Amino acid sequence: MIVQLVVAAVFPCFLVIFFSRVTFNQVIGLILTVALIVASVYKGYTRTWPVYIVDAASLTIGFYFANTMIRKAKMKKEMKK
Repeated sequence: MIVQLVVAAVFPCFLVIFFSRVTFNQVIGLILTVALIVASVYKGYTRTWPVYIVDAASLTIGFYFANTMIRKAKMKKEMKK
């Protein structure tokens, strides 16, 4: 249970940031990560509410960092012009 909580705290945040960096769109990164989490719930890998809550918190934190990262990249791009 502890391992699941640690993984739920780290991986969704990382995946949102990674997918946002690859697609240059934080909403697409969030949607892809939510799709992966839904697939893992459907397959039965997560079964408890605390894991769902930690997943949601990690998604929110990852979305915040991805939004900040994209905003900084856009500002740097505008500064170069």
